[in-house]
Amino acid sequence: MEPPGADTVLVRYGDMGTKSRQVRGKMADRLLDNVAAVLADRGIDGEVEAHPTRPRIRTREGSAARAARAAADVFGVVSTSPALSVPPEHDAIVDALVRTADARYDGGSFAVDPRRAGTDYPFTSEDLAEAGGEAIWETVADDFEPVVDLDDPDLTFNVEVREDEAFVFLETVAGPGGFPLGSQQSVVALVSGGIDSPVAAYECMRKGCPVVPVYVDLGAYGGPDHRARAVETVRTLAEYAPNFEMPLRVVPGGPVVESLADDLGTGRMLVFRRFTFAVAEAVAERTGAGGIVTGESIGQKSSQTARNLRVTSAATDLPIHRPLLTMDKNDIVERAREIGTFTDSTIPAGCNRFAPDQAETNATLEAVAAIEPDDLYKRAESLAETAEVVDPRG
Repeated sequence: MEPPGADTVLVRYGDMGTKSRQVRGKMADRLLDNVAAVLADRGIDGEVEAHPTRPRIRTREGSAARAARAAADVFGVVSTSPALSVPPEHDAIVDALVRTADARYDGGSFAVDPRRAGTDYPFTSEDLAEAGGEAIWETVADDFEPVVDLDDPDLTFNVEVREDEAFVFLETVAGPGGFPLGSQQSVVALVSGGIDSPVAAYECMRKGCPVVPVYVDLGAYGGPDHRARAVETVRTLAEYAPNFEMPLRVVPGGPVVESLADDLGTGRMLVFRRFTFAVAEAVAERTGAGGIVTGESIGQKSSQTARNLRVTSAATDLPIHRPLLTMDKNDIVERAREIGTFTDSTIPAGCNRFAPDQAETNATLEAVAAIEPDDLYKRAESLAETAEVVDPRG
């Protein structure tokens, strides 16, 4: 909900504020570029303005709420608010509160919550709260029975006063936080199309890392919708980054999967996992990525026991980022719903047919290395070079 005549969106960031001035400035520039890209991608008119602690989006009347929701999808943004901009003067602020109450108040309790940046004003926050509350009461008293509740109001009239202007707003839209995408080195995201891996990729994006999505095609062991759902989840992730290229690299792993299924028993899943890490490392070398991100979580699958994670991690010298490492499945599922990847991740996958009847849960590096094909890593490198590049945006 926005005040009538709302013409500005306040954009707030968090962890960026802890950085040095130089680093914060670079991150802020990146953040504003990303916000502008999302607005343009969604067809929302808005001019992004830089300010030391509170970037702003100037919008046309009627567009502020949409712009606030769009900007709240940008990594690095903690929250946004569609607001009405007025001069930083007592009477102008109270008048804006009255107009907002007249248009938006429909009963229940309310509060006025003013905040000032600095103290060099001819009025205090308490002055604004008292005068604003009285003016709102008088405005609505003929039609409602207003109640002031400073602890848990049904509607809060927020005021933010800064040196150059003041803002009146009613809501705060939560953003993902983190850092602006592009402020960190890219990582290769191993995307299976399942629930977990897109969430893990999103979490690395949220911390500023562009992702290079890689899908290892399982050949005959992949279901008919296996590849399609991987493409769709990457398409959803790409919507959060319209100014970044996110082509999906589809690596033809079917022949390797078939040979492992024919020749290996208990340890085949661990060997396959090491193969995928080798593929990811080869892609990283070609793209300049600095690590690998996976959706693994301790104990969720047989290949993800604490001991087995050590064995599979040894297949690469690159750091393997596992942002879901300690998350429960229900929490991962909820996160997938929030970011929009859940629906396309829940079509049954054929890869379950590749798993052995009895899986290894307590492997040693020596035992797994002993059963690996001698050419496993050469094949991984060769297949990575032949990857099909798919544009998820169509």
